[in-house]
Order: sequence, then C-alpha cells, then structure tokens
Amino acid sequence: MSETESPLGAARDAKAVMLGGGAFQAMLALVGAGGVAVLALMSSKAAEPLGLTLLAVLASIGVFFLFGLAAQHIRFFQPSSAADVLQAMVEASDMGLQITDESGRVLHVNRAFRELVGINDLGEPNTLEAVFAGEAQGAEALFRLTRASERGEQHSENLVLGGGNAPTAPRCFRLAVKPVEVPGAATEWGRLTLWQLADVTEERVREAEALAAVEARLWHYDELPIGLLVAGEDGRISYVNDRLAEWLDLASDARARGLKLTDLVSDDGAALLASLTRGPQGEARRIDLDLISDDGRRWPATLLVVARAGVLTIAVLERAEEERAGRAGRSAEVRFSRFFQSAPFGIAMVDSNGRIVSANAAFARLLLDGAAQRGADAIELLARGPADARKNVEQALAAALEGKANIPPFDIEVEAKDRVFTRQVYMTSLVRPGAAGEAAILYVIDVTDQKALELKVAQGQKMEAVGTLAGGIAHDFNNVLTAIIGFSDLLLQTHKPADPAFKNIVSIKSSANRAAGLVSQLLAFSRRQTLQPKVLQLGDVLTDLSVLLNRLLGEKIELKIVSGRDLWLVKADRTQLEQVMINLAVNARDAMLPKGGKLTIRTRNVAERESQKLEGEGIARGEYVLIEVEDTGAGMTPEVMAKVFEPFFTTKAVGKGTGLGLATVYGIVKQTGGYIFPSSVPGEGTTFRVYLPRHLAEGDDEIPDVRPPKAEPAPDLTGSGRVLLVEDEEAVRRFAVQALRSKGYDVLEASDGIEALEVMKANANRVDIVVSDVIMPEMDGPTLLKELRKINPQLKFIFVSGYPDDAFKNNLDPDSEYAFLPKPYSLAQIAAAVKEQLGR
Repeated sequence: MSETESPLGAARDAKAVMLGGGAFQAMLALVGAGGVAVLALMSSKAAEPLGLTLLAVLASIGVFFLFGLAAQHIRFFQPSSAADVLQAMVEASDMGLQITDESGRVLHVNRAFRELVGINDLGEPNTLEAVFAGEAQGAEALFRLTRASERGEQHSENLVLGGGNAPTAPRCFRLAVKPVEVPGAATEWGRLTLWQLADVTEERVREAEALAAVEARLWHYDELPIGLLVAGEDGRISYVNDRLAEWLDLASDARARGLKLTDLVSDDGAALLASLTRGPQGEARRIDLDLISDDGRRWPATLLVVARAGVLTIAVLERAEEERAGRAGRSAEVRFSRFFQSAPFGIAMVDSNGRIVSANAAFARLLLDGAAQRGADAIELLARGPADARKNVEQALAAALEGKANIPPFDIEVEAKDRVFTRQVYMTSLVRPGAAGEAAILYVIDVTDQKALELKVAQGQKMEAVGTLAGGIAHDFNNVLTAIIGFSDLLLQTHKPADPAFKNIVSIKSSANRAAGLVSQLLAFSRRQTLQPKVLQLGDVLTDLSVLLNRLLGEKIELKIVSGRDLWLVKADRTQLEQVMINLAVNARDAMLPKGGKLTIRTRNVAERESQKLEGEGIARGEYVLIEVEDTGAGMTPEVMAKVFEPFFTTKAVGKGTGLGLATVYGIVKQTGGYIFPSSVPGEGTTFRVYLPRHLAEGDDEIPDVRPPKAEPAPDLTGSGRVLLVEDEEAVRRFAVQALRSKGYDVLEASDGIEALEVMKANANRVDIVVSDVIMPEMDGPTLLKELRKINPQLKFIFVSGYPDDAFKNNLDPDSEYAFLPKPYSLAQIAAAVKEQLGR
C-alpha cells in the first residue's frame, strides 16, 4: 500500500492543486510567447479575425485563472502542512508503525513496517494474521493484542517468526498496541489504534549468548550444596540446577517445558527480582524470600542475586542449612525479611532526610512506580492526587521524625491507564533517643475497591431511604386519588356533557389522573409498582418504539439504532421498559437542544466472562443484554452525575421538568433485576448503560404478540351478586360501595378485617366475593383471606392496594388464589374486576 493509496494519505492529498516556482515561471513564459504571437498576427490586417479570436481565448483563460486564484484552487509556493511534516516523520521512523480504525481496517503503514513484515506481489503489506498464521504462539499473542486493541488498552507481546524447519533463521519481534486520540478522527474512523513493530532479534541473540555463557560456567554445579538458577529480564528461567530442583520437588517435565520466576516466587517477588536487572550491574544483593515448591508449599530461602547484562544469576541457600552453619543469630533478621518481602501490602523504611532506605516489591507495585526503591524522596513519591496530598505527607513525616505516635493515615491517588487508584498510607515513627538509621516505616494498602464500595453503599442507602419515603407518600396519595377519581366518575354519570359543571368535573378527573401518573413514577423509583413481566426480544421492542422516539426527538436530532446479533431474551414489563427508553431519549433530547445532535441506541449480549470485569461496579456475575443510550449533548459534571437518579433533582428551568424521569428509570431497571450506569464528559455527551439479566426460555415461555390489540366495544359492567367491601379509608369505601351498587351489586361494607368477619357471620357467610384493602388496622387483608378461606375455601377474593402485590404475597400461601387491583382505580376498573372474578 503506497502512501497515497492509504485512506489517511488519500484524505491528506484531497486538496487544491498547488503550483511550485518552476511551474509559475513556465506559465509566464507561455503567456509571453503567446503575447508575441498575437502581436505578430495583429500586424497583418488579413489576420485581424484570427487575432480577435485568439484575444477572446486568452481573455477566457485569464478570467479562469483569476477565479482559480480567488477560490484558492490554484496556489503558488504552498508551504508544507503539519500533516505533511508528520507524514515525513512517520515514514522516517525506524520502528514499524501501523494505524487501524475501530473495525480493525488498516489505514496506514510506514516504510519500516512494510520492510519488517514484507511486501507481496501486489505491493500491499501482508496482514499480521497472514504473517504469523503458521506460528502457534504468534497467533495466540496476536489474538491477545487484537483483544486489547478492541478494548482500547495498551499491550505488548514478543513474537518469533521462522526457525524449526523454516529455511531462514528465526526473527524476534516486539509488537505493541496503543490507543491514540486524534481530534476529529473519531467521527470517521472511530477509535484509532497504533501498532508498533520492532525487530529485537539482535537483542535476543545477545541475551541468549549471555545466558549461554552463564550456563556454560554453571552446568557442572548441579551437585553443589546450594541451588542455582539463571533468569532473563523477561522472567523466563533458562537454568535450574539439580539441587534446587530437588529442594522444590520440580519434576523433569516442568523444567523441560520452561519455568518463569512467577512459578517459583510470588508475583511481587518476581517483580522485585526483575527490577534488579535495571539496577547496578555486578553487585551482589542478599534477599530473604520464600520460594514456592511444585506442590504449592512455601520454602524459606536466602537468595544471593547478581545482575549482569540483563541476566540474573541467583544462588539459593537453604535457610535450615544456613542456620546450622552457625548463622542462627540472623534468625530475627531473616524472619523480618521474610515478612517484609512476602507481605501483600507495601512497606518502606524512611530515613531522617525523608529518603526511602528500603522497600518491598508490593510498595513499588501499589505506587505504580518502579523508582519507588532505595534513595527515592518519600514526599515526592507520595504527594499525589488531591491538592492537600503534599500537605498531608509533609505533616505525617514531620510528626514521625519528631517521634510522635498515633499519626493519622491519609489517602493518595495514583493514576494509570485512565483509572485512578486510591491508596491509604500509614506512617509509624521509629525515632528513639540517640538512635540513627531508619526514622519511620510506611505501610501502603490498596483501598480503591473499598472507597468505591463505600460510595456505592452510601448512595444506595440514600436512594433506599428516599425510595421508602416516596413509596409511603405514594401509598397515601393513592388513597386520596382513588376517592377523587372515583367520585368524579360518579358525578359524570349524573351530569350530561351539556351541563356547565361537566367540563369542571372532567378537569378534576384529568388533574387527578395526572397526579396518579406522578405517584406511579414515585412507586417506580421506590420499586413498589406492579409489574407484568413478559419474555421480550429487545430488538423487536426498539424497532416498534423507533417511530415514537423519532417523533419525540424532532427533526434536529438523528436517531440511530444499532442492534446486536442474536440478542438473548429478557423478561421485563414491556410498558415499563418502553418508559425507560422514552425517558432516556427525552433527557438526551433536552441535553442536545437547541443545536441538535445524534442519539445512538445500541444493544448487544454481555457474556459472563465480561461481566466479571464489572463486579467492581456492583454487577453480579452472569449473562446480560446491554442497552447503551448515547447522546452528543452537553454532558454532565461529576456533581450532577452523583444526583442524577434522585427524585425531584433536575437541572432544567422551573416548569420544564419534574425531576422524576431518571428516578423512574432507576426504579424500573432495579425492580426488573438489572443495573444502570451513567458516564459523561462535559461538552461531549452522555451514555447510559442498562444491563438486563438474560432470560433462559423454558417450555411455557414464548415471545408475546407485539401487534396492537384490536379495538373492542365498551364492555357491559353491570352484574349481580353479594360483595363484601373492606376498606379503612372512609372516602374510598364510600365511593367503591356506590360504584358497585350502581352496577347492580348487593354490597356489604366493613372498615377492617375484624369487622369483616363479624359481617360475614351476621350474613351466614352468604357472600360471593370479597374486595379488601391490604394494609388495615388490627387485621390486614392477607390475614383476613386466611381466616375466610378456613370457612369457605372457594371464596373469591380481590386485593386492592397502593403497593404492588409483591409487597404482601410472601405472607400468603403459594397456592392462594386471588386477584389484584392497584390503586388508584376508577369506577369502571373496580366494576370490571368484580365482574371478571364472578364470571370465572
């Protein structure tokens, strides 16, 4: 692929024609020659018509030329652009560079990359897959790199090409991927990835020669009373003598397949040993470290480590042998060293000048700084994150140097890979009168997950408290609204549309229904609404909803729905799920107006392995279907995001919103068993991610027919039979009694469960159906049902409540049969419920 053939090169070259100095001089010469020719022809009268024609042609060319200059399609002496300079630098690099877009398509490769990978007959670079297709380890490494590229992570691998039966000598490569941010490129190519390829064959040859030289000197040391091993900078062990293999019970096949330092020591211990290759060369270091035997047991040892030319030569002394040799006096030192190096938290000693005297490998790992070793400045090393971090470190160190006790711990923040980690630092003074050497000891522990969990628990408790309050208020409001809506229905039966009061009554009922909608949103937030879950295919739901969403978004906002392949089923209330999508879309619309923008809704499956990475966010391990709602609006600040799901919180102007939209979304998703997380960058947009648990269809499960039901005539709600109405709210009870009597029923009434039992006895249990509230004084609805079923097991029963039936059905027998009517209900709804149950 030549420079101009690549997409990036083609984009750069699609510009105005530019003429250099030579072209400019040539044009002047042509114009001059043309002028002389015209003058020669003009001198002859016979050539007058021809001269006029030439003048006209030259005038046209001149006008075209002037227009080209004015429109900047023709330029002289155009300097090189920044893109040209960057292109030249990329081409001059000795490292192979390749740029791919989000789909993996190659956008550009430089000269070094083409030379390292090879060029086929068509002049196109061989793809990396084709180059390493015959190499099993190379293909696996390339797979890991590709996955890292897809996730937007940095990663590097060492690959070997050739060798074995190949006609050419093996070549070693180091291939790395790294996400790059290019302003304006995301809209056309998505996230860009830079692939860096370097030939490290000579480096590996030198390392192999160094290892071979060491092994040549050590091969006859198998019978020595000490263990020996040789390892490279990458942690691979090239030599283990027989004595060490015997101590650690290393089987011959384990030695044959190759070992790593991490097979013999902990990860932190391996990191500590590997860091010595970057320190002083040829200097012997004594380290007390626990080795790991083949069966997983710890094996205490003292290591004498020498690093030279990137190669570690390690002599292993058995601890017991050392103590039998008369060094038992070191036992206390050895025990401390074992604790020091094997501790899973960071430990460091600081002298009176605030310098690190010694540190274990965990200390460097937790600070994500390989320089966190001897001689580093403790203040510079720890003063990270918050603005008061340096002040906290200085105060703690000053207190330690003064010999003070009970120094308060402090937190620091460490940034890496677009993530912020929180570390908690404890400092203890070691100062003694007249003592020298170490002045303080530092302990560093990772509290990132703990802090995140604390925030989630605090937010969850706050949301739960607000939800409980909202649910309680909603229940009381539903009783009031039931009476208002019900009596409005009774009044509308006695007033004709021509009556002056008819419109007023309709307005009262309309306002009450609107209030009922707000109460429904409060119940949704508090997760106390009644759901009717069905098995759904999200792709079909979004397709049917797209027409409504387009109408809600308006002309200035583009809607794009990207549905994943073979989406799993979910089980949710379709109406409530549509409400979630509508609320998210409306919020996105408001964030993008008046400029407009783009709303993208994506769906895909989330496998259990991927969900494990989200456990830190509070998601239980499992399989999910993900819905992403992404807008290009104004975005949210962290302060707004912290309150985005709280009811009545809104950033809109007064009268523009209730602040219940996202609170409702939160409640519906949680009650469905899912999770919702917002992410936002101010000025760039917001994304809401909804995770719904996968539903495994069983024998009776089927996707319901999503076609709208056919319009049916109004049903006949009249009926006959004796109804016992049990309701503690007098206004609600009065309305329900009048409503049922107006439809032809004989109605008995009671204010609680105790009174209901007395009414039943007074009427010799001759009751066809009981309509009862759930929450009542003295005896609630579920208890009443149990008592009445003892007398008449076939008695029909309807519960009415402002809470969903989930709130009380656990108090009933699993086989209990009953109907449920949520509050607030209208005259028609209660009459229809009674008639339906009596008709069964």
